Amino acid sequence: MTEESILIAQLSNAKTKEKAFKELIALYKERLYWHIRKIVISHDDADDVLQNTFIKIFKNIDKFNEQSKLFSWMYRIATNESITFINKRAKERKLDIDDYQQELSSNLAEDEFFTGEEIQLILQKAIATLPQKQRLVFNMKYFDDLKYEEISEILETSVGALKASYFHAVKKIESYIKEISN
Repeated sequence: MTEESILIAQLSNAKTKEKAFKELIALYKERLYWHIRKIVISHDDADDVLQNTFIKIFKNIDKFNEQSKLFSWMYRIATNESITFINKRAKERKLDIDDYQQELSSNLAEDEFFTGEEIQLILQKAIATLPQKQRLVFNMKYFDDLKYEEISEILETSVGALKASYFHAVKKIESYIKEISN
C-alpha cells in the first residue's frame, strides 16, 4: 500500500479521520496555499479560499473515488474554489474577470505579504493579462512544475490543449515584458 492509499484509508475510517485530516493539512497546506495565492493574488483571500478548500475536502473525502491522485483531486477543488471566489468578487465589483485580475495585480506592490523583486512584480502583472485558462496553465506548469498529464487531470483538459495554452501564455508574457522594457 502506498502512503497515499494509507492516508485515504485513514480518512475513510471514522476513528482515524480527524488525525489523518490533520496530517493531510500538514502535508499539503503550503502547496495548496501558493497555488491558490497565484489565482486570487491577495494573502488574506488566499487564506480564506484555502480554509474553504479544506472544508470542502473534509466534507467530500468519502466521495473521492481514487481514479486520480489525492493531490490532483485536492488541487482541482482548490482551483475551482479560487475561480469561484474571484468570479464572485468580480461580480460584486461589477467588473469583468480579466479587469478584476488586472486590478489585483496592480495592487500587488502594496501587498505587505508580497516580497518579490521588481522583475517578479513585472512577471505577475504579465501573468494577470492572460486569459484565465492560460493563467492557470502557466502557473501550474511554470511555478508548480506540474507535468502536463497532472494538469490535464486537474483541469480535465487534453494535454494538447494545455501545451497550446502554455505556448500562447509564454508568448504573451514575453511580449508584455518586451513592451514595458522599451
